[in-house]
Amino acid sequence: MDIMLTTLNSKFIHSNLAIRYLANYIKEINDVEVREFTINQNIDFITSEIFKADPDLIGFSVYIWNLEEILEICKILKMVNPNIKIMLGGPEVSFDEERVMEDYPFIDFIIFGEGEETFRELIFYIKEGNEDLSDIEGLVFREGEKVFRNNPRPLIQDLDKIPSPYENIGKEFENKIIYYESSRGCPFNCEFCLSSTLRGVRYFNIERVKKDLDNLIEGKVRQVKFVDRTFNANKSYAMEIMDFIMDKDPKNINFHFEVTAHLLDEEMLKFLNKAKEGLFQFEIGVQSTNPKTIDAINRITDFERLSKVTKQIQSYKNIHQHLDLIAGLPYEDYNIFEKSFNDVYNLKPEKIQLGFLKLLKGSGLRLNEKEYGYKYLNKPPYEVLENKYIGYTDMIRLKDIEKLVDNYYNEGYFGHTLEFIIKNNYSSPFKFYEDFADYWAKEGYYEFSHSRNKLYSILKDFSKYKEYPNIEIIKNLLKYDYMFNNKKPSLPNNLEIAEFQNKQKTIHDILKDERILNNKLQKYRDIPTKRLINMVSVEKFNRDILNIVEENYKSIEEEIEIYILFDHTNGEIIRAESYDITDIVKELI
Repeated sequence: MDIMLTTLNSKFIHSNLAIRYLANYIKEINDVEVREFTINQNIDFITSEIFKADPDLIGFSVYIWNLEEILEICKILKMVNPNIKIMLGGPEVSFDEERVMEDYPFIDFIIFGEGEETFRELIFYIKEGNEDLSDIEGLVFREGEKVFRNNPRPLIQDLDKIPSPYENIGKEFENKIIYYESSRGCPFNCEFCLSSTLRGVRYFNIERVKKDLDNLIEGKVRQVKFVDRTFNANKSYAMEIMDFIMDKDPKNINFHFEVTAHLLDEEMLKFLNKAKEGLFQFEIGVQSTNPKTIDAINRITDFERLSKVTKQIQSYKNIHQHLDLIAGLPYEDYNIFEKSFNDVYNLKPEKIQLGFLKLLKGSGLRLNEKEYGYKYLNKPPYEVLENKYIGYTDMIRLKDIEKLVDNYYNEGYFGHTLEFIIKNNYSSPFKFYEDFADYWAKEGYYEFSHSRNKLYSILKDFSKYKEYPNIEIIKNLLKYDYMFNNKKPSLPNNLEIAEFQNKQKTIHDILKDERILNNKLQKYRDIPTKRLINMVSVEKFNRDILNIVEENYKSIEEEIEIYILFDHTNGEIIRAESYDITDIVKELI
């Protein structure tokens, strides 16, 4: 039997874990072709590629981002080849599977819940010619006009019976984002999450995990994204995995984990201080800092502990931290969300993900949607429009703010300028983003995408429009942020201040100066000047920028001539080092 398993990923760089599990689980009884497409590809192209492969059975892994496209593809395939058997599986069809089968008669099977054993049993039955599918747990199937839903299948307790999806991968995943799990389940039961439908946590054997990670490192993947719902639920297990990765010391690859901050104790925090910069990324779900909201979504959060932990990790300057907030949760109106935003923003993580609640099928909040007055479209991605606490107008405003947080804060290219503007001109970070969002709307900036250089220009123009009293400092900080975060940049004309006479000759002389080489650039001593000049930059400023930053963004208006050397380190967390070399430059000039 010719079997194809496929899906539509959100991006080409992504890979799908589920279909590889299924393919490997039946490899000794039937070969399987694994094929991946993306939602950005033409539906006619995808359909024609599947049709030309002429499988007897085609299985799709279905999610909120690809449901509608997959259904369209399935409809066409059944029309042009009525004999093809079509199977769906995945979270988007695992909670109202009978309705899906009834609404879309071109679907033959749906696997709900964990799919490996159900899929294996189904293929075995088909190959044996057994037409009675009624005792295959976890299966929905069609007989004529009738749809039958079998009993659910118990969870697989011994996960190691599932073959690894990452054996003998060669260069298949080179420079791709790979999804991986070392465990299934979650110790928590948050009402907005599908993990709340499964109880307990099950783990793969640690030696298997190490072998898989070794294969992925050898395969030169770009990122291993652990999909474990709470990676650090078992501290010793998590530390052993991270210690293994640290010992391997892989190059040009990072590992992304979802962690619960209040479970990170002092032993683990001390351990994390040893990690190489950029090797690990942590995603930490805050969602809200409003106690009533946290209680309503059945979440366990100690924000005081979370704050302490994230600040300590931040002090190591080696781990990228990504903190999540969700707009639209129960009991959180616009003003209460503003407090949650400010609480998280003031922790200064590398990234703030301002998301909007999605009422996922099977989640607790969806089951209680009437209690909270939720309004949403009953189609993917099921995003909330409003509820009894926050209206659609405020949700739209939060979306505008989210775009600015993503463009300006999350990219990390404007950090010093933003911090100065907020500290000296606003009562809170949220008030700044509200004000900035109004300006973007007035100028029509939301209608187009903008280059990074344009974003600097817009922030400068906004500062002039607001007539901030410290505009000269802001202009200097914009220039400093640009130089700090852009290796060997050609400085945009509108960021030029404090003209630098004989710049190229002076920089060449600076890089030959023994005081610079011995005290600032010792690691580059043996590098020829013509190469070094491409690795560092020197710029002139008319405000004491380094002192302003050192003094916690105090507004110091004194005009001063200062020259700053930028050593572009290209780090994941630290992009450059900067040094005041004013005395040496003045001497050389």
